[in-house]
Amino acid sequence: MNRDAKCPLLIKPNTDASDGIYQRITREEAGWEFLNFNARQLKAGQIWEDHTGDHEYGIILLGGNYRVESDKGTWQTVKGRRDVFSGIAHTLYLPRQTGFKLIAESEVLDIACGWCEADEDHPARFKTPDEVAVEIRGGDNATRQINSLIEPGFDCQRLVSVEVYTPSGNWSSFPAHKHDERVLGDDGSVKEARLEETYFYKIGRPQGYAIQQVYTSDRDLDEMALARTDDVVMVPRGYHPVVAGHGYHCYYLNFLTGSDQSLANTDDPDHAWIYGTWAGKDPRIPLVTAEMNG
Repeated sequence: MNRDAKCPLLIKPNTDASDGIYQRITREEAGWEFLNFNARQLKAGQIWEDHTGDHEYGIILLGGNYRVESDKGTWQTVKGRRDVFSGIAHTLYLPRQTGFKLIAESEVLDIACGWCEADEDHPARFKTPDEVAVEIRGGDNATRQINSLIEPGFDCQRLVSVEVYTPSGNWSSFPAHKHDERVLGDDGSVKEARLEETYFYKIGRPQGYAIQQVYTSDRDLDEMALARTDDVVMVPRGYHPVVAGHGYHCYYLNFLTGSDQSLANTDDPDHAWIYGTWAGKDPRIPLVTAEMNG
């Protein structure tokens, strides 16, 4: 894990990785209870062979095509997107105790994986782009697109994953929210879950960037990260808004896991008044659709 010297929550990619894994964060390195993350590239014909052990895996296609052979089934992407700005992700969920081989079938295959310990058995699932629910959230220059990959209610134990598209100059994850303590309502429902989270970035142009703040109300934690393509910002606690640099569309892939298979959160009360003030939606959204794949 390659922490940035100025911001300990910003993890820079390893561009010299001989195994193709250019981002790698383990729960031990992060000081977390559950969440692990990596991103890797494979060349055509290369194989990633592994076993999930006591973990459940979420594998997200960033770009290219692959096929998978496993003891839970076989799957193949037919219309994998060229890159994250050229369509919607294929998602493969693998439960614990699953052996698998993933074979690259494109010149370059780019994939991300989030995983965590599990003590429940759930069915493997291959989710295609046309199955992904797309939500347009926010308004005005806080409009963004959320693609639900492993959404709350997905048949798994802990993992949640969404990909978010924020147009150039727009705010995202805003008004700021947090999910660092488990809060139950009077009816026993989860009002806020305790979740660990990674933000994995791709920016529309090589020189582009986004800015993310991670802070608590008392400012015991208050970090500002300048995130570029292939960077990860870790969110262990606190509020965590994002803004895309002007001229640069921003993509980030979120993995979350913790107390509940949920996205329940609490808004920063200083900024919650912004809800209801938006006059309309950004017409640039959606930035990607399933029809763009292939």
